[in-house]
Amino acid sequence: MSSEVVVITGMSGAGRSTVAHAMEDLGWYVVDNLPPAMLATLCDISTVTAPKIAVVIDVRGREFFGNLSNALSEIAERGVARRVLFVDAADDVLVRRFESTRRPHPLQGSERIVDGIAKERDRLREVRSVSDIVIDSSSLNVHQLEQKVASLFRDDSQADLRVNILSFGYKYGIPIDADLVMDCRFIANPHWIPELRPLTGLDQPVSEKVLSSANVQEFLERYQSLFETMAAGFFHEGRKYLTLAIGCTGGKHRSVAIAQELSERLNASGAVGEKKIVAAAIHRDLGREL
Repeated sequence: MSSEVVVITGMSGAGRSTVAHAMEDLGWYVVDNLPPAMLATLCDISTVTAPKIAVVIDVRGREFFGNLSNALSEIAERGVARRVLFVDAADDVLVRRFESTRRPHPLQGSERIVDGIAKERDRLREVRSVSDIVIDSSSLNVHQLEQKVASLFRDDSQADLRVNILSFGYKYGIPIDADLVMDCRFIANPHWIPELRPLTGLDQPVSEKVLSSANVQEFLERYQSLFETMAAGFFHEGRKYLTLAIGCTGGKHRSVAIAQELSERLNASGAVGEKKIVAAAIHRDLGREL
Protein backbone atom coordinates (compact mmCIF):
# COMPACT_ATOMS: atom_id res chain seq x y z
CA MET A 1 0.00 0.00 0.00
CA SER A 2 1.21 3.51 -0.79
CA SER A 3 2.60 5.38 2.21
CA GLU A 4 1.19 8.82 1.37
CA VAL A 5 -1.35 10.34 -1.02
CA VAL A 6 -2.03 14.01 -1.62
CA VAL A 7 -5.20 14.90 -3.51
CA ILE A 8 -4.81 18.18 -5.40
CA THR A 9 -8.09 19.89 -6.14
CA GLY A 10 -9.55 23.38 -6.23
CA MET A 11 -10.83 26.07 -8.54
CA SER A 12 -10.14 25.92 -12.27
CA GLY A 13 -7.55 28.55 -13.12
CA ALA A 14 -6.19 28.72 -9.57
CA GLY A 15 -3.00 26.78 -10.35
CA ARG A 16 -3.61 23.06 -9.91
CA SER A 17 -1.29 22.23 -12.80
CA THR A 18 1.50 24.38 -11.36
CA VAL A 19 1.11 22.64 -7.99
CA ALA A 20 1.21 19.23 -9.69
CA HIS A 21 4.37 20.12 -11.63
CA ALA A 22 6.03 21.41 -8.47
CA MET A 23 5.28 18.19 -6.62
CA GLU A 24 6.57 16.15 -9.55
CA ASP A 25 9.83 18.09 -9.30
CA LEU A 26 9.93 17.14 -5.60
CA GLY A 27 9.82 13.46 -6.50
CA TRP A 28 6.11 12.73 -6.18
CA TYR A 29 4.37 10.45 -8.66
CA VAL A 30 1.65 12.67 -10.14
CA VAL A 31 -1.55 11.49 -11.84
CA ASP A 32 -3.84 14.05 -13.50
CA ASN A 33 -7.64 13.95 -13.70
CA LEU A 34 -8.11 10.63 -11.93
CA PRO A 35 -11.70 9.53 -11.11
CA PRO A 36 -11.98 9.35 -7.30
CA ALA A 37 -13.16 5.74 -7.49
CA MET A 38 -9.73 4.80 -8.86
CA LEU A 39 -7.79 6.17 -5.87
CA ALA A 40 -7.65 2.91 -3.92
CA THR A 41 -6.65 0.95 -7.02
CA LEU A 42 -3.85 3.42 -7.77
CA CYS A 43 -2.56 3.04 -4.21
CA ASP A 44 -2.58 -0.75 -4.55
CA ILE A 45 -0.55 -0.83 -7.76
CA SER A 46 1.90 1.87 -6.66
CA THR A 47 3.05 0.42 -3.33
CA VAL A 48 6.65 -0.19 -4.33
CA THR A 49 7.27 2.06 -7.32
CA ALA A 50 5.70 5.26 -5.96
CA PRO A 51 5.45 5.57 -2.17
CA LYS A 52 4.40 9.24 -2.55
CA ILE A 53 1.47 9.91 -4.89
CA ALA A 54 -0.16 13.21 -5.84
CA VAL A 55 -3.50 12.98 -7.63
CA VAL A 56 -5.21 15.87 -9.41
CA ILE A 57 -9.00 15.59 -9.16
CA ASP A 58 -11.04 18.49 -10.47
CA VAL A 59 -14.39 19.58 -11.81
CA ARG A 60 -13.74 17.82 -15.11
CA GLY A 61 -14.63 14.63 -13.27
CA ARG A 62 -18.27 15.80 -13.17
CA GLU A 63 -20.31 12.89 -11.75
CA PHE A 64 -17.19 11.25 -10.29
CA PHE A 65 -16.45 14.18 -8.02
CA GLY A 66 -19.19 13.32 -5.55
CA ASN A 67 -17.37 10.08 -4.78
CA LEU A 68 -14.23 11.81 -3.49
CA SER A 69 -15.26 11.64 0.17
CA ASN A 70 -15.93 7.91 -0.05
CA ALA A 71 -12.63 7.33 -1.84
CA LEU A 72 -10.69 9.21 0.84
CA SER A 73 -12.39 7.21 3.58
CA GLU A 74 -11.57 3.97 1.78
CA ILE A 75 -7.84 4.63 1.48
CA ALA A 76 -7.72 5.90 5.08
CA GLU A 77 -9.23 2.59 6.25
CA ARG A 78 -6.37 0.85 4.45
CA GLY A 79 -3.80 2.76 6.47
CA VAL A 80 -2.78 5.26 3.81
CA ALA A 81 -1.81 8.74 4.99
CA ARG A 82 -3.78 11.14 2.83
CA ARG A 83 -4.07 14.91 2.61
CA VAL A 84 -6.31 17.17 0.53
CA LEU A 85 -4.71 20.30 -0.95
CA PHE A 86 -7.17 22.90 -2.24
CA VAL A 87 -5.90 25.60 -4.62
CA ASP A 88 -8.05 28.73 -4.60
CA ALA A 89 -8.06 32.29 -5.94
CA ALA A 90 -10.38 35.28 -5.83
CA ASP A 91 -13.18 35.33 -8.40
CA ASP A 92 -11.91 38.49 -10.13
CA VAL A 93 -8.45 36.94 -10.46
CA LEU A 94 -9.91 33.78 -12.00
CA VAL A 95 -11.93 35.85 -14.48
CA ARG A 96 -8.82 37.73 -15.60
CA ARG A 97 -6.89 34.48 -16.01
CA PHE A 98 -9.57 32.90 -18.18
CA GLU A 99 -9.91 36.07 -20.24
CA SER A 100 -6.15 36.29 -20.79
CA THR A 101 -6.00 32.71 -22.07
CA ARG A 102 -9.27 33.10 -24.03
CA ARG A 103 -10.44 29.74 -22.76
CA PRO A 104 -13.94 29.08 -21.40
CA HIS A 105 -14.53 27.96 -17.85
CA PRO A 106 -15.37 24.22 -17.84
CA LEU A 107 -18.79 24.88 -16.26
CA GLN A 108 -19.88 28.09 -17.96
CA GLY A 109 -21.56 26.52 -20.99
CA SER A 110 -23.40 29.28 -22.85
CA GLU A 111 -23.22 31.60 -19.82
CA ARG A 112 -20.53 33.97 -18.59
CA ILE A 113 -17.21 33.03 -17.00
CA VAL A 114 -18.43 34.33 -13.63
CA ASP A 115 -21.40 31.97 -13.83
CA GLY A 116 -19.11 29.00 -14.36
CA ILE A 117 -16.93 30.08 -11.44
CA ALA A 118 -19.99 30.42 -9.19
CA LYS A 119 -21.19 26.92 -10.10
CA GLU A 120 -17.76 25.42 -9.47
CA ARG A 121 -17.30 27.23 -6.15
CA ASP A 122 -20.66 25.92 -4.96
CA ARG A 123 -19.79 22.39 -6.06
CA LEU A 124 -16.44 22.50 -4.25
CA ARG A 125 -17.59 24.26 -1.09
CA GLU A 126 -17.76 21.13 1.06
CA VAL A 127 -14.43 19.78 -0.18
CA ARG A 128 -12.72 23.08 0.57
CA SER A 129 -14.11 23.13 4.10
CA VAL A 130 -12.49 19.78 4.96
CA SER A 131 -9.20 20.30 3.09
CA ASP A 132 -5.98 19.93 5.05
CA ILE A 133 -4.20 22.67 3.11
CA VAL A 134 -5.65 25.68 1.28
CA ILE A 135 -3.36 27.73 -0.96
CA ASP A 136 -4.52 31.13 -2.18
CA SER A 137 -2.77 31.85 -5.48
CA SER A 138 -4.48 35.20 -6.08
CA SER A 139 -1.32 37.24 -5.52
CA LEU A 140 1.26 34.58 -6.40
CA ASN A 141 3.10 34.21 -9.67
CA VAL A 142 4.08 30.76 -10.94
CA HIS A 143 7.47 30.79 -9.21
CA GLN A 144 6.03 31.92 -5.87
CA LEU A 145 3.38 29.21 -6.03
CA GLU A 146 6.05 26.59 -6.74
CA GLN A 147 8.08 27.92 -3.82
CA LYS A 148 5.11 27.64 -1.49
CA VAL A 149 4.46 24.05 -2.54
CA ALA A 150 8.14 23.21 -2.06
CA SER A 151 8.09 24.68 1.46
CA LEU A 152 5.08 22.50 2.33
CA PHE A 153 6.28 19.23 0.81
CA ARG A 154 10.06 19.38 0.98
CA ASP A 155 11.58 16.15 2.21
CA ASP A 156 11.64 16.56 5.98
CA SER A 157 10.15 13.39 7.36
CA GLN A 158 11.02 14.39 10.91
CA ALA A 159 8.68 17.40 10.90
CA ASP A 160 5.43 16.95 12.82
CA LEU A 161 4.17 20.42 11.87
CA ARG A 162 5.24 22.56 8.91
CA VAL A 163 4.54 26.25 9.35
CA ASN A 164 4.51 28.79 6.55
CA ILE A 165 4.96 32.30 7.90
CA LEU A 166 3.55 34.50 5.17
CA SER A 167 4.26 38.22 5.09
CA PHE A 168 1.70 40.32 3.20
CA GLY A 169 0.48 43.86 2.61
CA TYR A 170 -3.01 44.80 3.79
CA LYS A 171 -3.45 47.03 0.77
CA TYR A 172 -3.30 43.89 -1.39
CA GLY A 173 -5.77 41.96 0.74
CA ILE A 174 -5.60 39.42 3.56
CA PRO A 175 -4.52 35.92 2.38
CA ILE A 176 -7.56 33.66 2.28
CA ASP A 177 -5.44 30.61 3.11
CA ALA A 178 -4.19 32.00 6.45
CA ASP A 179 -4.93 29.98 9.58
CA LEU A 180 -3.83 32.84 11.84
CA VAL A 181 -3.44 36.55 10.97
CA MET A 182 -1.32 39.01 12.94
CA ASP A 183 -1.20 42.77 12.32
CA CYS A 184 2.23 44.38 12.80
CA ARG A 185 1.22 47.88 11.74
CA PHE A 186 1.73 48.95 15.36
CA ILE A 187 5.47 49.08 14.55
CA ALA A 188 6.99 52.36 13.34
CA ASN A 189 7.10 52.23 9.54
CA PRO A 190 10.60 52.32 7.95
CA HIS A 191 8.93 53.62 4.79
CA TRP A 192 9.08 57.11 6.28
CA ILE A 193 12.85 56.97 6.72
CA PRO A 194 14.33 58.08 3.35
CA GLU A 195 17.43 55.88 3.48
CA LEU A 196 15.36 52.80 4.40
CA ARG A 197 12.46 53.31 2.00
CA PRO A 198 14.06 51.58 -1.04
CA LEU A 199 15.21 48.63 1.09
CA THR A 200 13.12 45.67 2.32
CA GLY A 201 12.71 43.73 5.52
CA LEU A 202 15.33 41.29 4.24
CA ASP A 203 17.99 44.01 4.41
CA GLN A 204 19.84 44.27 7.71
CA PRO A 205 19.29 48.03 8.32
CA VAL A 206 15.51 47.61 7.98
CA SER A 207 15.45 44.41 10.00
CA GLU A 208 17.43 46.00 12.83
CA LYS A 209 15.17 49.05 12.81
CA VAL A 210 12.00 46.96 12.97
CA LEU A 211 13.24 44.51 15.60
CA SER A 212 14.55 47.28 17.85
CA SER A 213 11.30 49.26 17.75
CA ALA A 214 9.24 49.70 20.91
CA ASN A 215 7.44 46.57 22.16
CA VAL A 216 8.59 44.38 19.23
CA GLN A 217 10.71 41.96 21.25
CA GLU A 218 7.90 41.53 23.78
CA PHE A 219 5.45 41.01 20.90
CA LEU A 220 7.65 38.29 19.36
CA GLU A 221 8.15 36.49 22.66
CA ARG A 222 4.43 36.52 23.49
CA TYR A 223 3.34 35.52 20.00
CA GLN A 224 5.82 32.64 19.88
CA SER A 225 4.62 31.48 23.28
CA LEU A 226 0.98 31.77 22.17
CA PHE A 227 1.63 29.81 19.00
CA GLU A 228 3.51 27.04 20.79
CA THR A 229 0.61 26.75 23.23
CA MET A 230 -1.81 26.42 20.31
CA ALA A 231 0.54 24.00 18.52
CA ALA A 232 -0.05 21.38 21.19
CA GLY A 233 -3.73 21.42 20.21
CA PHE A 234 -2.89 21.34 16.50
CA PHE A 235 -0.76 18.23 17.08
CA HIS A 236 -3.62 16.57 18.92
CA GLU A 237 -6.00 17.35 16.04
CA GLY A 238 -3.57 15.86 13.53
CA ARG A 239 -2.73 19.10 11.72
CA LYS A 240 0.41 18.90 9.58
CA TYR A 241 0.48 22.31 7.91
CA LEU A 242 -0.29 25.83 9.09
CA THR A 243 -0.04 29.29 7.57
CA LEU A 244 0.64 32.23 9.89
CA ALA A 245 0.06 35.50 8.04
CA ILE A 246 1.93 38.60 9.24
CA GLY A 247 0.67 41.86 7.71
CA CYS A 248 1.79 45.45 7.39
CA THR A 249 0.66 48.16 4.98
CA GLY A 250 2.57 47.18 1.86
CA GLY A 251 4.24 43.87 2.74
CA LYS A 252 7.73 45.29 2.16
CA HIS A 253 9.36 46.27 5.46
CA ARG A 254 7.75 45.39 8.80
CA SER A 255 5.90 42.17 7.99
CA VAL A 256 8.90 40.80 6.08
CA ALA A 257 11.30 41.44 8.96
CA ILE A 258 8.87 40.00 11.54
CA ALA A 259 8.14 36.90 9.41
CA GLN A 260 11.85 36.21 9.00
CA GLU A 261 12.52 36.62 12.72
CA LEU A 262 9.56 34.51 13.81
CA SER A 263 10.58 31.75 11.39
CA GLU A 264 14.10 31.72 12.84
CA ARG A 265 12.75 31.64 16.40
CA LEU A 266 10.41 28.71 15.73
CA ASN A 267 13.15 26.75 13.98
CA ALA A 268 15.56 27.49 16.80
CA SER A 269 13.11 26.23 19.42
CA GLY A 270 12.48 23.30 17.10
CA ALA A 271 9.80 21.50 19.04
CA VAL A 272 6.84 21.53 21.38
CA GLY A 273 7.35 18.63 23.73
CA GLU A 274 8.36 15.69 21.55
CA LYS A 275 6.84 17.19 18.41
CA LYS A 276 9.05 18.90 15.84
CA ILE A 277 8.15 22.21 14.16
CA VAL A 278 9.72 23.31 10.86
CA ALA A 279 9.01 26.89 9.76
CA ALA A 280 9.64 28.77 6.50
CA ALA A 281 9.13 32.45 5.70
CA ILE A 282 7.41 33.37 2.42
CA HIS A 283 6.92 36.97 1.31
CA ARG A 284 3.82 37.29 -0.83
CA ASP A 285 3.98 40.97 -1.76
CA LEU A 286 7.69 41.67 -1.72
CA GLY A 287 8.65 43.51 -4.92
CA ARG A 288 5.06 44.29 -5.75
CA GLU A 289 5.21 47.99 -4.99
CA LEU A 290 5.45 50.41 -7.91
